[in-house]
Amino acid sequence: MPLNEDEQRILEEIERQFYEEDPELARSVAEASLRSKFKPHRRLAVIGFIVGLVVMLASFTASVWIAAGGFMVMLASAGWFAMSLRKSNDGGSATFESWLNKARQRWSRNS
Repeated sequence: MPLNEDEQRILEEIERQFYEEDPELARSVAEASLRSKFKPHRRLAVIGFIVGLVVMLASFTASVWIAAGGFMVMLASAGWFAMSLRKSNDGGSATFESWLNKARQRWSRNS
């Protein structure tokens, strides 16, 4: 549920005061995000997807079964990547739904 304008303004004021009162703590909190924990998993998922794609494309004419295995690797990697994104957004400030709403608003402004 998005914040209304007053709540957003109050939150921004609290954040500004936090940065002014203890900039060292604010910097360390900003650097120790939950997303950084899942970045290696995302990289592995992307690499797995690319490997699966290469296997699938390289072996499709030779063996449909090997190509199907490559597709399964791609599918598993995409699922792993999506789960990593979901875990990094749990408890975070941005959810997929809020990102999607922002993207829709930008699209409607640009159209």
